Amino acid sequence: MFANVGWGEMLVLVVLGLVILGPERLPGAIRWTAGALRQARDYVTNATDQLRDEIGPEFEDLRAPLSELQKLRGMTPRAALTRHLLDGDDSLFTAVGALAAEPRSMPPIPAVLPDPGAPAPFDTEAT
Repeated sequence: MFANVGWGEMLVLVVLGLVILGPERLPGAIRWTAGALRQARDYVTNATDQLRDEIGPEFEDLRAPLSELQKLRGMTPRAALTRHLLDGDDSLFTAVGALAAEPRSMPPIPAVLPDPGAPAPFDTEAT
């Protein structure tokens, strides 16, 4: 549940709790929060067990799309494109990466810059 919360964030929360609640009420607030989280986890576990008992073997069929969504959630855009659109073949990305890594020559700079007050060149054949 708190997989994305590291020790630094926990330390910030404890310091904020000390500032907001004070040292007298902070231990009670931590105990209450831990108890509420434990109770919520128990409710979810019991609900899952009850669904598994009522639905039976079809319950695993319901879990398959959810596990697929969980896999997609952790994917980068490149991995998602490679997996679903390119059937796992990432040679397109390696070719584009190789082209991007090649040094390119700059076009020559004109020796004479056009006059800023002069009208722009007009090509009658292009229109």
